[in-house]
Amino acid sequence: MSEQTPRPEPDAARRDEETTDDERRRRRRARRLRAHRGAGRVLARPGHLETLRERLAPLADAGDLYDLDERGDVYGNGVVAALEERVAALLGTEAAAFFPSGTMAQQVALRCWASRTGNPAVALHALAHPVVHERDALSQVGGLRPVRITAEPRLPTAGEVRAFPEPFGTLMLELPLRDAGFVLPTWRELTELVEAARERDAVVHFDGARLWETTVHFGRPLPEIADLADSVYVSFYKSLDGFGGAALAGPASLVEEARTWRHRYGGQIFQQFPTALSALAGLEHELPRLPGYVAQARLVAEALREGFAAAGVPWSRIHPERPHTHEFQVWLPYDADVLAEAAVRQAEETGTLLFDGHWGERGPGLAVTEVGVRGEGLEWSGEDVRAAVADFVARVAEEAAGRSD
Repeated sequence: MSEQTPRPEPDAARRDEETTDDERRRRRRARRLRAHRGAGRVLARPGHLETLRERLAPLADAGDLYDLDERGDVYGNGVVAALEERVAALLGTEAAAFFPSGTMAQQVALRCWASRTGNPAVALHALAHPVVHERDALSQVGGLRPVRITAEPRLPTAGEVRAFPEPFGTLMLELPLRDAGFVLPTWRELTELVEAARERDAVVHFDGARLWETTVHFGRPLPEIADLADSVYVSFYKSLDGFGGAALAGPASLVEEARTWRHRYGGQIFQQFPTALSALAGLEHELPRLPGYVAQARLVAEALREGFAAAGVPWSRIHPERPHTHEFQVWLPYDADVLAEAAVRQAEETGTLLFDGHWGERGPGLAVTEVGVRGEGLEWSGEDVRAAVADFVARVAEEAAGRSD
């Protein structure tokens, strides 16, 4: 009897398959990033795609933001304290505390409120960041109990808050709700939602990672928006293109308590001046441009809709139809792999990258991606977008036909 190569154990075979899938995803992402860097025309070019040298260069000329001859910060003084004061002033709150991450900032805020209200239940959306992206940190680390108000692709309603069948100490609202399509309620809906929480003796916390760009939709300045909540978290990298970091803003007593928990969570970092300087740069240079990005995103969204219709795409959806912020979703009736390949090929062969994000499968022959518009996107006209759509759809058709052969 001839000697045979033993078959791998099922678990080993599964691990090999998973590794292959992981490598395939990494290769696709690396190719997409190369295409993005090589493209001459994009709708957005976020800073995290730059090299270290490119990323650090602007900080050497940041003397207009902060005295660069001052000694570096130590455990949160100096430039970090200056950033905290700037954020509190922009949001109209008594105080603000810098955190190395938004995940930490919100966990701390919510556990502080739970201690004060005596109720560990946090009411939030089923698509909220702590539910989807934080590996159950609220319960596993903070001892809190998330309860889901709704799973609909919109913010909760005042009626849903009033009718929720159990008490909760804090209502957390993500503004905008990213995984539902960067959606926002109307100003009236938001004020009614906050009032409903107050009627139930609950405090309100805003997950405002992208709160900076909500002023256009609400038609209100930042202090008026932030004033609705008992506390607000804001990010320095999602909209402002900083290196990272976040701030928790609210009453001085809450912020002081949060500083204690920040230390306990390991967030009392020795020096954070690069991140703090990049955040100040974002507040100085990007924050004033965000309303223009929102306006341009609406132009791009309309041109995309027109382009898909003209190209004969049987069905497409821009969500929201009129973007609430400078980011929105695009849904198309094709396999995600087909769309991803067409997008990369368009960039590689024409220098125009229309869709730079990941395409997610949402069912057989249905995929979605996110589109964001930043400074580079301001140069696009509606005709530029429609022309890019026509070229992209032609490549999608070629790719789909090639895979069916």
